[in-house]
Formats: sequence, C-alpha cells, structure tokens
Amino acid sequence: NNRSQLSSLPLQILLYVNGIYYIFYFLATLVMIIYKSQVFSYPDDLLAPDLAVLFLMAILEVPRLYLGFKGNLTEAEVPLGLSLGLTVGSVLLSVYLLLWQTYVLWADVLLNAVLLSAYGLESGLKVTAIAAFVS
Repeated sequence: NNRSQLSSLPLQILLYVNGIYYIFYFLATLVMIIYKSQVFSYPDDLLAPDLAVLFLMAILEVPRLYLGFKGNLTEAEVPLGLSLGLTVGSVLLSVYLLLWQTYVLWADVLLNAVLLSAYGLESGLKVTAIAAFVS
C-alpha cells in the first residue's frame, strides 16, 4: 500500500507553537487585566466580562488545538473542520480583547496581533489540509 501522507507538518508545528504561545498569551493577558484593575479605575461591571472572555477563550483553546492535532494526524476532515470553527470563535474573542476590552495597552495590541496572525496562518493551513484529505 503506497498511500501518500496527507497530514501537514507545517500545520502540526504551528499547532504546537500556538499551544505554547497561548499559555504565554493567557498568563500575560491575565496579569495585565489584574494590573489594569489595580492601576486604573476599572469599573466592576467591566472587569468580569473581560475576564470571562479570556477564560472562555482558554476553554475553547483546548478542544481547538486537540481537534487540530487529531484531525491533521489522522487525516480526518471533520475534527479539522471543527477546529477551524473553534478558531473562528477564538478570533472573535481575540478581536474583543484587542478592540473592546475596558483598557487596551500596547502590549494587548502586540499579544493579540501575534495571536491573530497565528490563527490566520493556521486557518489557511487547515483549509489546505482539509482540501487534501477530501480530494
């Protein structure tokens, strides 16, 4: 059986790097939200949604990465497609933290710009991999 391997090495590497980066992103963003709540007059009713978005994003990140790894390694389009769908959710949450959280510091802009770039690249590789698996 001389079946060609369709799983994407660049996607696998990027998923791994994104997993590591996300841990850094989560901790840095959490520390900044805590910092901002101490330094600025952070309205109590706005602190909770900013934290909720960050924690929701962290909860989404686990199945997003797992399904991405699994779908790519098993060359299955369904888990990869689900991972792509979760990536859309993560992108929206990242955009919220980039544009609409109570206080946006230059570090928030930098962290979210890197994350969004990684999501964009990863999504392109997922679409390419799905196309290869389906064909």
